[in-house]
Amino acid sequence: MTICSMTGYAVTTRETAGGTLTIELKSVNSRFLDLQFRINDDLRALEPALREAIMGRITRGKVECRLSFGRKVAATGAQVLNTTLLASLAELQREVQKQFQDASTLSVNELLRWPGVIEEAEIGQETLQADVASAMAATVDTFIGSRAREGAALQAMLTARIDDMEAIVQRITPLIPQVIAQFQQKATERMQEALGLATQTGTPAAAPTISREEALDRIRQEVTLYGIRIDVSEELTRLATHLTETRHILKKGGAVGKRLDFMMQELNREANTVGAKASVKELSDASMALKLLIEQMREQVQNLE
Repeated sequence: MTICSMTGYAVTTRETAGGTLTIELKSVNSRFLDLQFRINDDLRALEPALREAIMGRITRGKVECRLSFGRKVAATGAQVLNTTLLASLAELQREVQKQFQDASTLSVNELLRWPGVIEEAEIGQETLQADVASAMAATVDTFIGSRAREGAALQAMLTARIDDMEAIVQRITPLIPQVIAQFQQKATERMQEALGLATQTGTPAAAPTISREEALDRIRQEVTLYGIRIDVSEELTRLATHLTETRHILKKGGAVGKRLDFMMQELNREANTVGAKASVKELSDASMALKLLIEQMREQVQNLE
């Protein structure tokens, strides 16, 4: 399935028997599907059909739909005045001036611009609905196409970041046993000196305050416990597993935004733990690199449907 971005734009303009029909769709990211309509009052009855067309194919995003319809004038070869409406306006003007004698009269320009004064082409409601439905279907197709193209670009970017993170994990995983072994050796030597068990050539060791067996047992316990605390093997294993799952989600496609957002939280949790446990510079640097890549992914995941 295709991965779609929540950012998209499409516009369709058609010349119909009754006038010029324009439908515009644009969207940005949102946690849910948030629809907003910009429609003239005389076309408000068409909103439910527009809403159904969008909800049938789009699941997330803040979507704004604009519908405009410029009606043609009456097809008689010349523009025709609506004399009935003019007479009604004249009567209303006289009534207003009876109450407000200082009120100015309507100018010719104002009268000609008054809605309905110039007769427009007759068009049936069913015909208009059919024209709007056809234009809306084409607009939604174009709109989804634009979101799919951006989604494909985001998918390629996310996949590249996964490749980079997997390379980091593979690079530092073999270091963990070496880091632990080096630490255990150094810690053992230092603790033996602290407990009076070490000897230097030509110099007698200080008298131990506890028995040798007790000291060695304490050293083994401390070294083992601290070795466990700095061991990030489990975190790296979980990181590798999460990256594999993230790659699987991207390949499967569809509405992946919320699942990927959850995966970003899990990846960030493991990267933070690696940094907290890091006992050598290589692990600290790897943790910072991982968190940077995860943050880059998180920003783009917010835009996926």
